[in-house]
Parts: sequence; C-alpha cells; structure tokens
Amino acid sequence: MKASKQISESLPIMILLTLSGGFMDAYSYLCRGEVFANAQTGNILLFGVNLSMGHWSKALQYVCPVLAFAIGIAAAEFVRRKFTNRKHVHWRQIIVFCEAVILFGVMFIPQELNLLANSLTSLACGAQVESFRKIQGNGMATTMCIGNLRMATQSICDYWFTKDKPAMEKGFLFFGIIAIFTIGAIMGNVSVRLFSEKAILVSSILLITAFSIMLINKED
Repeated sequence: MKASKQISESLPIMILLTLSGGFMDAYSYLCRGEVFANAQTGNILLFGVNLSMGHWSKALQYVCPVLAFAIGIAAAEFVRRKFTNRKHVHWRQIIVFCEAVILFGVMFIPQELNLLANSLTSLACGAQVESFRKIQGNGMATTMCIGNLRMATQSICDYWFTKDKPAMEKGFLFFGIIAIFTIGAIMGNVSVRLFSEKAILVSSILLITAFSIMLINKED
C-alpha cells in the first residue's frame, strides 16, 4: 500500500494526534510544575540552568521527562519491529492504545508525584513522535512545532519563487497543523482550569478516537 493511503498518515488522524500533542504540553506545564511533555529542548535548557545553580531536585524534574521521552521512542521502535507484519493489528494502533492507557493512569497521580506524572506523559509523547512522522506522505510532527514551522515557511518560499501550487498547499497544510497544536494547548489550559489533574482524560479520549478510526480503517 502506498504511503499516501495509510490511514495513520491521514488528516483526521493527524488532527487528533496534534490536538493531543498541544494538550499534553499545556497540561504538563500548567498542572504539573511547569515541565514540558513534548518540548524536550526546553526541558534540557531548564535542566542545565538549574544544574548550574545547584538546584539538584529541580534539575531532576526536567531531566527525567527527557529520559522518559527517549525511552518512549525506543519502545515505539521495539513495537514496530516486533509487530510490523502482523495481520490482525497494526503496530501504530498498539502505540496509540498504550498512549491512551498511560495518560488515563496519569490523571490519578497526585501533585506530590508530578515527577512520575510528567515522566509517563513524556514517555507517551516520545512513542507518538516516533510512530507518526508523516501527513499525506510529508514529514511532520504531532508533538512539536519547530520542524512544521520550517516546512511551512520553506514551502511558501518555494511557491513564491516557483509558483508551484502544490508547494503553497503544503505550506498551508503545515501552518494548519501548527494552528491545531495551538488549539490543543488552548483546550489544555481550559481543561486544567476546570478539572486540574483529571484534565488529561481529554487527551486520552482524543487518542482512543484515533485508535478507533485506525481500527475501523485497517492499513497494511
């Protein structure tokens, strides 16, 4: 099957995953001690700053999610290699389902255990960023914006110089994904204000919805 026909690369799936990506970052930052679930560059920066100031416990809060994110990437790669040719289940379905279960569990973790909550959320994010890297055949990310911003801007520049209409469409597609990530962050902020730690359930529901669509529309 061609990559462009993969349901996991379709716009509906990417919208759901990107909403969840923005939501998770807002949730971990606003509700779990100002730590990023996805933006590991920010976590590494804050880890270094706190380390240089001798704030050891604070530095730990930032480095653990980074390590968990890396473990999530490795776990997704393991699942891909283990389940790639299975007939009844696609490996990406397993990843999305496990993400949803992990985040469902996070909502029961109290504030006193924010380090655990953030690490589990980052683990789920790492698995997602490794598993879903394309939309309609184009490389993109559902959990961060810097690469998408580069692709969007480059595509618009390509259109400016070549008048190639597909380049313009690609640029607007990537700018749209960035907007969806922002909407996910807005949803996260509103949900945290209303439901505090339990707000992450929204992200779990988004992922279960994506899982259901992938289950109904099977791919090779």
